[in-house]
Amino acid sequence: MSDRQKLIELFLARALKFGDFTLASGKKSTYYLDGKQISLHSIGLRLVSLGLLDLLKDVDYSAIGGMTIGADPIVGGVLVAAAEQGRSLDGFLVRKEPKGHGTQRYIEGPVQPGAKVVVIDDVVTTGGSAIQAVDRIVEFGCEVVCVVGIIDRKEGGAANFAARGLPFRSLLTIEDFGIAPPVAG
Repeated sequence: MSDRQKLIELFLARALKFGDFTLASGKKSTYYLDGKQISLHSIGLRLVSLGLLDLLKDVDYSAIGGMTIGADPIVGGVLVAAAEQGRSLDGFLVRKEPKGHGTQRYIEGPVQPGAKVVVIDDVVTTGGSAIQAVDRIVEFGCEVVCVVGIIDRKEGGAANFAARGLPFRSLLTIEDFGIAPPVAG
């Protein structure tokens, strides 16, 4: 069985819920994908981290990061997986608000202005969280070379990234779970 299939099965067993939900984007949905059920699980994080490194193997970047809390475990996992492959890679986290003491920065981590970076999000709906992270890291002085998601719900995120000139890739899409994306209208 492939690692991709293992990741799909893990999402089905641990992270896909049905009911009435309001998403971070404000959209209503009959299903919810709780990415943290995967990224905070040892096997799930390993599968995601190795999958992301493979997905980005042809991208020139020196750091990966995203909005804190959702991106935190993913960034850590990707850094460990990269080190195991002998690759040097920096991570960064983007705060929603600058911390009120110390450096008072939005960006945390060793990333430096001028770096080529990848922005990560766990579940992409409209891409709003990732775009907020993109804006912060660009303001910091980095070049975003790609946005990646673990799952693309196919509800406008890819189009929103494209409108900003941002390449987008995802490990999985909602269709991998047998769920059709909503019809645009």
